Amino acid sequence: MKLIFFEFTVRGDDRGSLIAVESERDIPFAIRRVYYIFGTKEHTGRGMHAHRKLEQVLVCTSGACTIILDDGIERESVILDSPARGLYIGPMVWREMRDFSSDCVLMVLASEHYDADDYIRDYAEFKNARI
Repeated sequence: MKLIFFEFTVRGDDRGSLIAVESERDIPFAIRRVYYIFGTKEHTGRGMHAHRKLEQVLVCTSGACTIILDDGIERESVILDSPARGLYIGPMVWREMRDFSSDCVLMVLASEHYDADDYIRDYAEFKNARI
């Protein structure tokens, strides 16, 4: 599995920094949903699912967390710890989020509105769907 990252341009001056992310320019899809995860309790995992069609880009805007991706063949782990770097996750990739720092804010840019039917929440079902 090849991990795909997007590096965002940091602009700023002595007042601080700014990163602008534009749909279909910096992100390879139209952004239809944005959500963020924060205040995650220590030793708590999130995710543990795959999406049939959804594309996402994950950006750790504050703090750090570990993202585990599994395409049914390979399993990769990456630490997100920069607001200037986004991790792309395509359809049919199992994802888990772990090791959240106390100040972690993980923003997710999604290609579609929420659809409960797009989720695969059982790993065995995911593995069978990949065959």
